Amino acid sequence: MRILIASPEPDTSDYGNGVTARRWARILTGLGHEVRVSLAYDEAPYDLLVALHAGKSAECVRLFAARRPGLPIVIGLTGTDLYPDFETSGVDRAVLDLAFRFVTLQELGALQLPPELRHRARVITQSLPPAVAPDAASTPRTDCFEIAVLAHARPVKDPLLPAQAVRMLPAASRIRLSHAGGARDDGMLRQLTEESAANPRYTWLGPLPRGEALSLLARSRLLVLSSRHEGGANVVTEALALGVPVLSTRIPGSTGLLGADYPGYYPVGDAAALAAALTAAEENRDGFLDRLRAHCRDLAFLADPDRERDAWADLLAELRAEVPPAAVTAS
Repeated sequence: MRILIASPEPDTSDYGNGVTARRWARILTGLGHEVRVSLAYDEAPYDLLVALHAGKSAECVRLFAARRPGLPIVIGLTGTDLYPDFETSGVDRAVLDLAFRFVTLQELGALQLPPELRHRARVITQSLPPAVAPDAASTPRTDCFEIAVLAHARPVKDPLLPAQAVRMLPAASRIRLSHAGGARDDGMLRQLTEESAANPRYTWLGPLPRGEALSLLARSRLLVLSSRHEGGANVVTEALALGVPVLSTRIPGSTGLLGADYPGYYPVGDAAALAAALTAAEENRDGFLDRLRAHCRDLAFLADPDRERDAWADLLAELRAEVPPAAVTAS
């Protein structure tokens, strides 16, 4: 098949949508298809549209449906589509109706869809391809208990919450927080720079190349996710693949991956609760860090590249069975 992946970010970008588009293109190409990633629909005769982000790719979905009637459209639902809800996110219901399938990145995503559309949803968890994984497990720093934050700074990520939390730690704590990620506006850039200069436990590293960011994650004792909403954060499955335990806000995007009973959650926006969890992890109080590691180890299968590839193969097989070859030829 000739497949167009419509993405709000180019596949050269290290922002989330760019990373996802690049990985999906690699998977679909490996399955034997001709794949192009683009910011818009160029009206070429594609057999399938995979639209990443229902809101930002809406015009592409509409055009494809009009120019290639009867041919399948798959919409990948992101966190800013799903949460808090489609209406608040500005997603057009008519665009959702055009989708043959939806891809969600975790088990709870489909529950945000209107009930009559949920049967079209398929869960495809994200993986860490061997081609971009660090060559070997990185050695943790011995001069401190290093914690990683990998998040580009925008309000939905609540990027300064971890820095606020480490300010609350006991004086004897050896925790140091390393934050990799870009700032998309001058105000956030100023805040991150000032916090990094004033907070001895926090270092903002700026936007690192993807390989360097993954190496930082691999050597860290913990990953902290402070988001207010996520569709299913790629960095969480990357942490699972690399054996790094996670502390996350209790949001559906994380509970849908890690499970409702995962011990490493804290309330959205609660810096004090995060500080308490960091202290418990550093001290391994009552085996807390051991339990995080064991739980994440048991979930490492979610980040298996073969699992993600097979899920896409199954989805494409469903579409081939649903759309007669004559429909493709006629278009």
